[in-house]
Amino acid sequence: MSRLRVHTEDHAGDRIGWLRAAVLGANDGIVSTASLIVGVAAAAASPGDILLTGVAGLVAGAMSMAAGEYVSVSSQADAEQADLSRERQELKDNVEFEREELAQIYVKRGVEADLARKVALQLMAKDALGAHARDELGISEVTTAQPVQAAVASAAAFAIGAALPLVAALVSPASRVIAVVTVATLISLAVLGAVGAKAGGADMWRASARVTFWGALALAITAGVGSLFGAQV
Repeated sequence: MSRLRVHTEDHAGDRIGWLRAAVLGANDGIVSTASLIVGVAAAAASPGDILLTGVAGLVAGAMSMAAGEYVSVSSQADAEQADLSRERQELKDNVEFEREELAQIYVKRGVEADLARKVALQLMAKDALGAHARDELGISEVTTAQPVQAAVASAAAFAIGAALPLVAALVSPASRVIAVVTVATLISLAVLGAVGAKAGGADMWRASARVTFWGALALAITAGVGSLFGAQV
């Protein structure tokens, strides 16, 4: 007699919250810090000023990312809680209407009307608010906003990303800071794009090329601005 094999699946949606924050933070850390370093170096600043700029960019950027993510995701969480409170009250005031509303959602997805009403009845008997949160509001445990998690992930990722061009500037000769930091940054962005795409189940080459292109553009523009101001000074 054969045994039933348990089939487990790993979906990218389970990690979409922290993955988005981590990739965004790391990318921003690499690009913004490298751009600062390259821009200041192009303006003929001293090695000490270049490193100070990089460190300041790392600290300020990490704090900014943490605060920005926390505020942004907190706003999302507040909106979700408001929707849930409103839905909870609607279930209390008119449960029959809400049951039919849930059934119609299933009908629109292709379920026969009678079966849809039975499904709605059974799901609401177990967890009425949870059923409406998932199928009417689109709120689930996977997608629920988590401000602290997003803030910590963004700040940590930014700091790690920013450290890469900073270390490259620290170990490179003063006359080659721009070249070394540029190469290190583009390689780091290419790897980040590939890793983020792999974790999310997307095409690695496309993601890597996209991230590298925008990073190179940011470096080129910043270097041009730095050279312009350096020449004027």
